[in-house]
Amino acid sequence: MSSPSCRACVGTLTAALLLAAAPVAWSQAAYPSKPINLIVGYPAGGSTDLTGRTLGDALAKQLGVPVLIENVGGAGGTIGAQKAVSAAPDGYTLFVGASNEVAISKLVTKSVKYDLKDFTSIGLIASQPMVLVASPATGVKNLDEFIAKVKAAPGKYSYGSSGVGTALHLAGELVKEQGKLQMTHVPYKGVAPLTTDLVGNNIEFGVFVLSSGLPHIKAGKVVALGTTEAKRSAITPDIPALSELPQFKNVDINSWFALMAPKGLPAPIAAKLKKALEETMASPEFRKKMEETGNVVADPKVDAGKYINTEIAKYSKIVQFAKIEN
Repeated sequence: MSSPSCRACVGTLTAALLLAAAPVAWSQAAYPSKPINLIVGYPAGGSTDLTGRTLGDALAKQLGVPVLIENVGGAGGTIGAQKAVSAAPDGYTLFVGASNEVAISKLVTKSVKYDLKDFTSIGLIASQPMVLVASPATGVKNLDEFIAKVKAAPGKYSYGSSGVGTALHLAGELVKEQGKLQMTHVPYKGVAPLTTDLVGNNIEFGVFVLSSGLPHIKAGKVVALGTTEAKRSAITPDIPALSELPQFKNVDINSWFALMAPKGLPAPIAAKLKKALEETMASPEFRKKMEETGNVVADPKVDAGKYINTEIAKYSKIVQFAKIEN
């Protein structure tokens, strides 16, 4: 039989353990109790920034605290990504990651230090195809004319993208590989200078993210030749998918966005964020806003980590074919 003094010791110890555990349980239950910082790895105005702002507004309603957008541009999104993975894993620093900086940059840029394992993948947000376009001055109106023109003069024509190792660059290289086309890649520092050169007939072809290309397509500044996913986009059913031609039957590549957090995020906080993201994606208002910009909202049942690893394997093959190194 234990003595009264021993029973008192056990009681004291139990109380101490409960008190020690209480702040942890309380902090997780109370999350979030202050504004959340949502990092976007690009300047304001681009497709990732637009996705981040639309998501941030919706998450703020779900979580009951402000979600503040922090634009950390530079190096194809990798500076923002590095800042995100270096933050405390407490749920107050999140990251809208695009395919470029999350999956591609590590394959093509030796200076990138982080990897997918340095993130907690909360979930996919949305995706959209890219679109191959022609300068009106080329006279090219469709894919058949594009193929004929490029094959008639191997190496003569060029296509532009938003930079070396971006999803747009990889899409262009996939078109070259599948179509057995010889073209020169010209990297630009964004959509604006690429559009200027296409309109000014300083370059013949280009690859845009659909949301960035649509205004210029509608304005007649560039000619849409084909989108890069396996099927036509519901947003632009009048633009054929590249895969509709036998030469490009295996072209299936898009630009996607995911909500990420630093590695080590506590499971209860990750679960709360995942639930908030799923509820946001189910909102008709959010879906409408995303679809208006060319995005298709992701299926919340898809495991983001597994999906991104599959994408990395796809990108790796293209990088090897194109011998891309930055």
